[in-house]
Amino acid sequence: MTYHVKDITLAPQGKKKIEWVQRHMPVLEYIKKQFIKEKPFEGITIGSCLHLEPKTINLGLTLQAGGAEVAMTGCNPLSTQDDATAAGADLGLNMYGWREQTTEEYYQTINQVLDHKPDIIIDDGADMIFLVHRERRELLGKIKGACEETTTGIHRLKAMHKDKALEFPVMAVNDAYTKYLFDNRYGTGQSTFDSIMGSTNMLIAGKTVVVCGYGWCGRGIAMRAQGLGANVIITEIDPIRALEARMDGYRVMKVSKAVKHADILITATGNVDIVSGDDFQYMKDGCVMANSGHFNVEINQEDLEGMSTNINNLKPDIDEYVMPDGRKLYLLAEGRLVNLAGERGQGHPAEIMDLSFAMQALSAKYLLENDLEVGVYKTLDETDRYVAELKLQAMGIEIDELTPQQEEYLEGWEHGT
Repeated sequence: MTYHVKDITLAPQGKKKIEWVQRHMPVLEYIKKQFIKEKPFEGITIGSCLHLEPKTINLGLTLQAGGAEVAMTGCNPLSTQDDATAAGADLGLNMYGWREQTTEEYYQTINQVLDHKPDIIIDDGADMIFLVHRERRELLGKIKGACEETTTGIHRLKAMHKDKALEFPVMAVNDAYTKYLFDNRYGTGQSTFDSIMGSTNMLIAGKTVVVCGYGWCGRGIAMRAQGLGANVIITEIDPIRALEARMDGYRVMKVSKAVKHADILITATGNVDIVSGDDFQYMKDGCVMANSGHFNVEINQEDLEGMSTNINNLKPDIDEYVMPDGRKLYLLAEGRLVNLAGERGQGHPAEIMDLSFAMQALSAKYLLENDLEVGVYKTLDETDRYVAELKLQAMGIEIDELTPQQEEYLEGWEHGT
């Protein structure tokens, strides 16, 4: 076991956090017990590039319990929790990463994981997968496949496959029902406001919150904003999603118009330059901007800096941009994923990541047991149902089953009025 972390003496503090999340991740704990018996990853090395925090370390320990050698690094320079990485290293995981890495250090630690020559990669945003294809091609022959965690990564990988650049199979874990319906919606919705409120101590009730993007993450953010008493405006490019947002009770308008109303603006699209250029000229004094997309490209910081007469760092995760007319605009967490990169960001609740990481663990097992062609694959529906059933059991919830008569009815076609 090797490691490159900020302070290994933080391990006891990190272990307490891991023990806490384990109490709230019963599905992953059940899978861990199965892995201990079956050892599906015996002799296998798994490399991951995920947000390094207690819930992620628990995934690493689950894979380790299945016999894997596990090497882990972070997928965002500001989302790593140093006590969690120290605990992971102390518990036998190969850990590389610390909070506030430079770009050079970020890629250095990804390469340190790749130096372990993984058989399977678990990625969030596809940076590790992309680096293998671009710079570490000597590893391609050994890698059995990969699992991708997030929407942005899936978009990148599908584009790679379309261009015939992808050279091993990838499981699109993000597209699993028990991932995007819960992680993207309920996880992002809650954790985004956990971080924003923790950093700013602002009241949300009565504010106008603009949510850019009405995918599953945007839906979750809008739902939580409305629940906290905000007036919500949605911006969208997709007419069906825009119509859905309107039917859900939100105002819908273009970004250029919405920014004029925003007290808080949150991007969640996975695309570049959602807020840029003249948008900043029309924002109200005091507008707070945050990003819940994977990369820090949705709010154009170069444009924002170019328009500012002064930039002040008020807190570790709040930057104040002073406009020529005296207006002050605020950007949280350097425009990075606010629910993890924010000073008070802890990511999604453990109960949510229980589902996502259960799908990761089972998808890695599926990759190992099946010889797949190159491509991006949706996870199996039966795996989704299995994870959901385990979660319901852990919650003490029972549901109905079809009777033989009901099954026969649904499968037939001759019945009628």
